[in-house]
Amino acid sequence: MSDDNVLHAIAGAGGGILSTLLTYPLLTLSTRSQIESRRASSSFVDAARRIIDREGLTGLYSGLESAIFGISVTNFVYYYWYEWSRSALHVRSGGRPGARIELGVVQNMLAGALAGSATVLITNPIWVVNTRMTAKAGPASVQSSAGSDAGSDREGLPTIEDPSGTKALQKKKLSTIGAVLKIAREEGWGAFFKGVAPALVLVANPILQYTVFEWLKKKVTEKRGVRNLDAKMVFVLGALAKLVATASTYPYITVKSRMHVAKTNDKKGMVQALKDIIKREGWAGLYGGIGPKLIQSVITAAFLFAFKDALFLAAVQARSRAALVKRK
Repeated sequence: MSDDNVLHAIAGAGGGILSTLLTYPLLTLSTRSQIESRRASSSFVDAARRIIDREGLTGLYSGLESAIFGISVTNFVYYYWYEWSRSALHVRSGGRPGARIELGVVQNMLAGALAGSATVLITNPIWVVNTRMTAKAGPASVQSSAGSDAGSDREGLPTIEDPSGTKALQKKKLSTIGAVLKIAREEGWGAFFKGVAPALVLVANPILQYTVFEWLKKKVTEKRGVRNLDAKMVFVLGALAKLVATASTYPYITVKSRMHVAKTNDKKGMVQALKDIIKREGWAGLYGGIGPKLIQSVITAAFLFAFKDALFLAAVQARSRAALVKRK
């Protein structure tokens, strides 16, 4: 393992945890909006108020435990393989090992594709559990993966059967381990890989994100004549990059969320799931919850880039100090 690759991975995991803690309520609102029918949807403010009224402030943090675990693993795996892929492509194209990596747009996209695909296959089970916990929608309460009125009276949000949400009742929350065992017992281990197809398509999201970010970063550093950017500029560029990526790939985020909470016997594929949503809810159905999701994604990505850069530089400095002490 390259020491720098490991440091990038650790910094990415740490940055992901910090940024997720800051923005998780927005993710909760977005996830719940993605799995409910457009006809039963509510405004951003109404949804937040309803969750707080029925579940308290803690309702906005449903599934936080699994999300923190998931984001740390996801970011560690992604950043390690991303940096490893970039280094390998750099050397393959004639670059000197250890030198500053300068890759073209296509090479950066390829590195992102390799890292993203590996990350999806390793972490999809974590996000199935997180989506279930966030949505409070067990397998018995979800009618289908994409075209139906996904959601239940246990979600705390309105559904077709319960437009006003008056039937929604508090229920005992499962722990992450409890949720894992429940899914495995009732649906089998294959349920943990629902939504892999749209998740693999969504590999394009970080590819777009990091490609746009690297392009913007290169332009700004060249214009300013500097090697590194300050945290404020990294924050801004990270936000812009994530905005482009999320807006471009959002329909697949919706489909993935619906497939994560689908019934055990629902065997619809990704394409059919897309068609069903469009047929039942129109094109707008593919963009449920995009408001809070865009806000959450942009802020999270901006903080992630800023935190990751700061943590990476701190780790490099700590390693240098440790090396000096060792030599003495």
